[in-house]
Amino acid sequence: VQLIESGGGLVQAGASVRLSCAGSGRTFSNYAMGWFRQAPGKEREYVGHTGTSGIDTYYADSVKGRFTISRDNAKSTVYLQMNSLKPEDTAIYSCAQDIRRYESTWEAFGDWGRGTQVTVSS
Repeated sequence: VQLIESGGGLVQAGASVRLSCAGSGRTFSNYAMGWFRQAPGKEREYVGHTGTSGIDTYYADSVKGRFTISRDNAKSTVYLQMNSLKPEDTAIYSCAQDIRRYESTWEAFGDWGRGTQVTVSS
């Protein structure tokens, strides 16, 4: 599956941004889809993910209550709605396929998108 993110940009603190991740291929709906981010000089961080139907969603504590993940399997697209953005949310956001529990966290075992930059100014 090829994954392509869009929707990033430069915003002010407190603003909202919605990222999209469009997938290709007929297997999109078979996998849990998730979002990860990597800030400059930091390790990649799990943001959250949704199950195959989109009913179940999971989030990192750092974004819980501010970010919402949804998916539209008919469009092979997963979304990340980010509200009340903070400067510490600045990162490259990437979507990934086939999210599973791994040790004490969640990890992607499928394809990755290249990512989209989100910069939050104070």
